[in-house]
This record gives sequence, structure tokens and C-alpha cells, in this order.
Amino acid sequence: MTRDDVPAPVIGRAGSYAKGVARRQEILDRAIEVFAQRGGYGTSLRSIAQAIGVSHAALLHYFDSREQLLLAVYEHAELKRNSDPSAPQPTSAVDVMALAATANVTVPGLVVLYSTLVAASLEAGNATGREYFTKRFDRVRRSLAERLRAEQAAGVIRGDVDPDQIAALIVAASDGLQIQWLLEPSVRLQETLGALETLLRPPAS
Repeated sequence: MTRDDVPAPVIGRAGSYAKGVARRQEILDRAIEVFAQRGGYGTSLRSIAQAIGVSHAALLHYFDSREQLLLAVYEHAELKRNSDPSAPQPTSAVDVMALAATANVTVPGLVVLYSTLVAASLEAGNATGREYFTKRFDRVRRSLAERLRAEQAAGVIRGDVDPDQIAALIVAASDGLQIQWLLEPSVRLQETLGALETLLRPPAS
């Protein structure tokens, strides 16, 4: 659940013409609204189509399965958030995850959807989810590690830590804290993640 500067490949079919592309966007926009309110896992593709006000055939035109649709819904919501010009811009690798986590909890249905999709990707036979999240986590880790190396070069964070390892820890902390927030909303995501910056500061000379 993160702000990621590297675009992911389109999940499902994008549509051949401008009208088809716009229709796909419209379906995903409506699906985001529905899932943000009540979630979308555990229901059939036909039920999801009914909930968002389109035909079952319309969904099948763009998505081969419920799993593919739900992955596309989450990715679409994330891309919309990341492209929002009014959204605050991160100032550090840790801040990337802190801002993303703060934005995520404003739509708890999507946090639940993300957590459920990640868990489902570990199940046998879920090749679509496994491939998506394997590539996504790799992309996010690499993006964060690049920021961390730049921060080390600028002397902002300590130089005796491995950027790739710290990137993986930041992702794990963010995802884990959001799950804790789902169970206990008093968990303070941004402040808790911000503690990582304190731990990464160079020792005082």
C-alpha cells in the first residue's frame, strides 16, 4: 500500500478504442466507491457487476476473473491517489510509506481489499495474484531503496545500513501497521512509521 512512481502493467484488457478505455475507467471508478463502502471479496463476478450497476458481460469484456477485477480496482485506486496534484509529496523514503498509509486509512474498504488480496496471493493456484504482488513488492522495494541511497549520499540517514534491507523493512512496517489499524483504529500510523526516520538518522558527532 504505497505511493509508487513506476507504473504497473494494465490488469485485464484496457480496451481497444478511446470509448472502451473510458468505459473501463468508469467501471473501476464505480467499483472503488462500492468496495470502499462494503468491500468486494467473497462475492461472485456477477454479484459485483450488479453492485456497480453494469452487466456481467461488461465485466467479462475487460476482466477474466473476480481476482483480476479486484486487483485492477486496487491498482486503479492507488494510481488515482498518486496522480492527485493536491496530495502532499513525500520528503523521504519513510515518508513515502507514511503518506500512503495515511491516505489508505481514509478508505478502509480498500485497506481490507488490499490485505485480503495479498493473503489470497499466497494460496495455491492463485497465479494472477502471486505474480502481481511479487512484481509490485519488488517495484516498491527498488523505488524506496533508490531514495534511501540518495538520502545516504546526502547524509540524511546513516550510511552503515543496507538500503535494500531497509526498504523491505519499511514496506513490512507499513503493511503490518495498517493491519493493526484495521483491528485497532487508535494505532497512529504516520507517527509510528515516522519513528523509523529517527532510528535511521546518523549518530550525533
